[in-house]
Amino acid sequence: MLHKPLFGLLLTLAVYQLALLLYERCGKRAFLHPVATSALVIALLLKYWGVPYAHYLQGNKLLELLLGPTTVALAIPLYKEFQHLRQLALPVTLTVIIGGLFATASALAIAWWVGASDQALLALAPKTITTPMAMGVAESLGALTTLTTGAVVFTGVIGVLLSPVVFYVLQLKDPRLQGVVLGLNAHGVGTARSFEMGASAGAFATLTMCLCGSFLSLTLPYLIPLVIH
Repeated sequence: MLHKPLFGLLLTLAVYQLALLLYERCGKRAFLHPVATSALVIALLLKYWGVPYAHYLQGNKLLELLLGPTTVALAIPLYKEFQHLRQLALPVTLTVIIGGLFATASALAIAWWVGASDQALLALAPKTITTPMAMGVAESLGALTTLTTGAVVFTGVIGVLLSPVVFYVLQLKDPRLQGVVLGLNAHGVGTARSFEMGASAGAFATLTMCLCGSFLSLTLPYLIPLVIH
């Protein structure tokens, strides 16, 4: 059973559903986000059973193919909240440009400071972009897409976990601004969390995530080779 082609897919769906049930039963606590808990459980199970990650990944190709259409489908909440989005289009755009570049530069600077290799730096560069776009950028940079995917997911989970603390410390109560913060710093995972907070937060998170992904996807392939050779 462990070596069947659909093993990875069935494992992902089963563990995620259990993690989602736990998340809902516990009042949707951020530290129990199903992406975080299911990833941890799956990693432990693969280690215990001795299943190679490559084999597990092969079984999840269907889910990987669905990442793109899922991202495009986020246009629906954008359309529903278009009137509100248009009023803050310029501030959100400027926030995306400045925040996206700063998030990328700070991550690379910290990784370089602790002695990360050039290959690791290349993989970390797209970590502020949502997964399907980040994988494309990683491929264009010649980075390991699996490492990039891990960095993107880890960034999203940490962003969601820390968001309640950040909102409390900064007294950030406007759901639109909360959505912008989550969409920019936690991309797909943060956007999913934003929709749980409300339609307005979800729409602004979607807009921010898509703008950040598009902007960095167009610029990083040209900027990163200038600093990482």
